[in-house]
Amino acid sequence: MNQYHILIVDDVADNIQVAMNMLKEQAYHFTFALNGQQALDLSLEHEFDLILLDIMMPGMDGYQVCQSLKKNDKTKEIPIIFLTAKVDVDSIAKGFQLGAVDYITKPFHSEELIARVKNHLELYNAKQTLKSLNLNLQTNLVHKEKRYMTELEDSQKEMIYVLMELMEATSDETGSHIKRVSEYSRLLAYHYPSLNDADCETIYHAAPMHDIGKIAIPQDILHKPGKLTAEEFDVMKTHTTKAHDILRMSKRKYIQAADIIACQHHEKWDGSGYPNGLAGKNIHIYARIVSLADVFDALTHKRKYKDAWPVEDALTYIIEQKGHQFEPLLVDIFVKHFDEFLKIAELDD
Repeated sequence: MNQYHILIVDDVADNIQVAMNMLKEQAYHFTFALNGQQALDLSLEHEFDLILLDIMMPGMDGYQVCQSLKKNDKTKEIPIIFLTAKVDVDSIAKGFQLGAVDYITKPFHSEELIARVKNHLELYNAKQTLKSLNLNLQTNLVHKEKRYMTELEDSQKEMIYVLMELMEATSDETGSHIKRVSEYSRLLAYHYPSLNDADCETIYHAAPMHDIGKIAIPQDILHKPGKLTAEEFDVMKTHTTKAHDILRMSKRKYIQAADIIACQHHEKWDGSGYPNGLAGKNIHIYARIVSLADVFDALTHKRKYKDAWPVEDALTYIIEQKGHQFEPLLVDIFVKHFDEFLKIAELDD
């Protein structure tokens, strides 16, 4: 970790100092720039492992800096996290389209910044390791290629999962919640008659993205300890459509699956859900599965606004919602294999 070198770019020196103070205990090496051109010059002079980049700067804004960095072979692979007060969906989507790996809105929490920086540094390091591994594969004997390619694919899936998990950092849902929902979803998919092993793997890797749209929800609503008002809940519900706005352009299998799940996992079997009031099998099977998995885990684990339910009460609720909130077949599978779900539920926060 001592070898990680981070560039912080912001036209306000106090903002740079705040970020450095939050990260100082991680023993990173810092360099800072007060404008876009200075950031580009420093990026050519030094080897950075991560760039924290403000968007709203005079002269060259953060988007232009990001675009220039991604066009240069020397800097195009450096992960960029935008730190900005811009919270609208178009700004967030533009940041990801230009190649940023993450987007943190100001004012941010120190725990959030520390976690995202740490994970993206590890992810970048893993990518560099994979690049070296790929070069080594070219020199190996033919009979070893299949084994190494399998390892490479597994590593790529793991990186995708880490990236998806990072997207949940703005909500009150823990990493354990994300992992449990993935495990529940894969288990439901495994026992669902029409799904195959490929579906099980796809839903496992895509399920952690079910609440990615919450990155665009105002922090005072997202982190409110009490019950939301009707108006606040209407805003909260938009995390489904905001997720679709962010993910809909991707052609990658896991991101396409995540788009479906994030947009539809609050739809209900009887058509009373949101955002589109879909009913029955008009709701994609991936979303129907993640919906049940997410609700069960939310009920059985403590949140800021509620205590955990006893598992027996959560089971009763799931059964009562058969044919209403949840697909009957999925409820039957859940009840039949309830002991297996309980083992997953024991993964603590």
